[in-house]
Amino acid sequence: MEPELVHKDYDRVNFKENPLVKAEYENCKFISCHFESTDLSEIKFICQFRGSNVSLVNLSKTVFRESQFVNCKMLGLQFYNCSEFGLSFTFDNCNLGHSSFYKTKIKKTVFRNSQLHEVDFTECDLSGSSFEQCDLANARFENTIMEKGL
Repeated sequence: MEPELVHKDYDRVNFKENPLVKAEYENCKFISCHFESTDLSEIKFICQFRGSNVSLVNLSKTVFRESQFVNCKMLGLQFYNCSEFGLSFTFDNCNLGHSSFYKTKIKKTVFRNSQLHEVDFTECDLSGSSFEQCDLANARFENTIMEKGL
């Protein structure tokens, strides 16, 4: 069984130089951390990410439950590779340009003050989700369910 790390803060850690251990991270904070182009596959997060660069990471079977992203750079992410079970997160003042949520079920997701240029929401279930003050330039919403938005 993978180790569980609870209530740990990571401040200004470069995970490209010091890879993150495959584990369950619960109630942890990643503050101004660098994850760009790292492998986060099969890691479980119930965490908060603040001011971090999470661009171009491998999200194969990654678990995000009740995870919060605030002031993060998150370019080119393929959220459709994440574990679907319990997938839930919020984004506040993030740049998610060129990312894809293709066919994901992310009901009640909050996107606030975020840049979502060319993000693919094709065939997503975004029921109850909101896009407060977001820039959706060239975002794709083909066959997307967007009922009961907040």
